[in-house]
Amino acid sequence: MTEAIETHQGAEQRLIVEPGLAARVAAIVEPVLENAGYRLVRVRVSGSEGCTVQVMAERPDGSMTIEDCEICSRTLSPVLDAADPVDRAYRLEMSSPGIDRPLVRASDFERWAGHEAKLELARPMDGRKRFRGIIGAPSADRRTVPVELADVKEGLPSRYDLTLADLADAHLVLTDELVRESLRRGSAPPQDDAEDGEEEAAEPLRPTREIPAPQRPQRKPGKPLKAKTKLPKSDADKAKPAGVTKAVRVKDSGRLH
Repeated sequence: MTEAIETHQGAEQRLIVEPGLAARVAAIVEPVLENAGYRLVRVRVSGSEGCTVQVMAERPDGSMTIEDCEICSRTLSPVLDAADPVDRAYRLEMSSPGIDRPLVRASDFERWAGHEAKLELARPMDGRKRFRGIIGAPSADRRTVPVELADVKEGLPSRYDLTLADLADAHLVLTDELVRESLRRGSAPPQDDAEDGEEEAAEPLRPTREIPAPQRPQRKPGKPLKAKTKLPKSDADKAKPAGVTKAVRVKDSGRLH
């Protein structure tokens, strides 16, 4: 089953896509990541610290290290710099999916069948949008995914077959079983050894690397920017190295957060 997943992952489209500005960023970065051997999981744009563009990616096997994040950030930085999809200064943040990862492709559900997940529909089914339970493998036509609910009231169905195209959000629930399975597959950051050989089911660590974008000049609508007078270069300016892009990389802190 795993081999079948990996053979079609490269061309497999995401079921859950972003709206607005995040969608524009995703359209730019997704083909670039695929060419580099990675898959886009999702893009989020938030007002954190001014503006943060978070790009979550992974390898086809679900793994993602700090080194992978650095590779992706160096690859995406000049592309986003040229496309300029954000009209203000922003911070680019690369991230791994983490253990309680989003489920955005049919293959994600297939890969993590048997684990607990939270799912939300864009439109209600039987009067409800939110479901939590054990997910199964998608149907043969990859149109629906079963979910077995826990703590169901008497007389109510304990299983639903949710239409994948109707999903608005889906992600795994952090459990001890999920942590152990993620570590076994190598798709989770290493965990510190717990005392007495017990495993810790702590919040997963996500490797990130930040890249600040330049502060763009402000101008009134309809008025072109005035050209700056070109001054002779000083000796200090002549000593500056050439070829520096406007997206300046910040030295990696080496922390997982």
